[in-house]
Amino acid sequence: MSSLFPSSYLPEPVDPQAFNPNPVPRDPGPVGVLLVNLGTPDEPAAGAIRRYLGEFLSDPRVIEIPQWIWQPILRAFILTRRPRALAPRYKEIWLEQGSPLLVWSQAQAQGVKDALAAQGIPACVGLGMRYGNPSIADAMAELRLAGCQRILVLPMYPQYAASTTATAVDSVAAYAAKLRDQPELRFVKRYHDDPGYIDALAGQVRRYWAANGKPERLLLSFHGLPRRTVEQGDPYYRDCMETAGLLKQRLGAEGERVHVSFQSRFGAEKWLEPYTEPTLREWARQGISQVDVMCPGFLADCLETLEEIQMQCRDAFLSEGGRQFRYLPCLNDDPEWAASLAGIVRRHLAGWV
Repeated sequence: MSSLFPSSYLPEPVDPQAFNPNPVPRDPGPVGVLLVNLGTPDEPAAGAIRRYLGEFLSDPRVIEIPQWIWQPILRAFILTRRPRALAPRYKEIWLEQGSPLLVWSQAQAQGVKDALAAQGIPACVGLGMRYGNPSIADAMAELRLAGCQRILVLPMYPQYAASTTATAVDSVAAYAAKLRDQPELRFVKRYHDDPGYIDALAGQVRRYWAANGKPERLLLSFHGLPRRTVEQGDPYYRDCMETAGLLKQRLGAEGERVHVSFQSRFGAEKWLEPYTEPTLREWARQGISQVDVMCPGFLADCLETLEEIQMQCRDAFLSEGGRQFRYLPCLNDDPEWAASLAGIVRRHLAGWV
């Protein structure tokens, strides 16, 4: 949605039945489904990356440091240096259509829309990014303009964490807080153990191994979090372990090849362990020569999977003597996953359609 003013500040549409003493029955309109992903720079350039990081790293749920301490550090050091360093890395992974995260998230949104339509469910499906574009506010505004008075919000994070799922909920609630006539809202908290999600992961592994052969080990690399967040009550680690356990079960005897690690550590404090790159280095030194890596917590490929895992971790493993490193892509535009995601949506729409 394009406008001279932020969409959340546009005036409310006038109900033509507002002053009718005998109003006609309300049309509930189509159901809205909002998929929310983390976000991405608009282009692989330092300026766009700086804007994106400025918004992302200013979220108090992402960086749990008092803002009066953190903001000077962020503005004086990180945003003056990090964007220039990241620009070449983004350029390496950028697709012709744009950011991989945005391209694959849009494909999943379209897949959900098509799957729901095939089942006769009238739904408007939108995509919003927590940081960057398309914004959650603009996506919500478009759903409301389409007549959606009931909106299901589905964060694209199977495992719940306060720094991902909760901040998406915060953003939707902040948008709704500015509205006089708020839509009815539902939120999906997690789906880390959903059979369709586990089946999609297992199917991806089996197809890849059938075509390319099996490795000695399969490493499931989840995004990391500071350890203290779990000690303070965040259920993320447990969600990850449950996903890994269910995937092992689904793979049967081949589940013995599966191991878990955590990537993207930032700062000096202790994060969830074991760490991905050190694990791969140690395996190579131990004589493990063939590994596959996949990132179940990411539904769409992005910088953290394509550059950190596929490039940096590959180089680390091979430099220590490993012989074969293979990265299994995220679910991206997998039709099996689109159908499973639509199934999750359909269950949470119970009573609305």
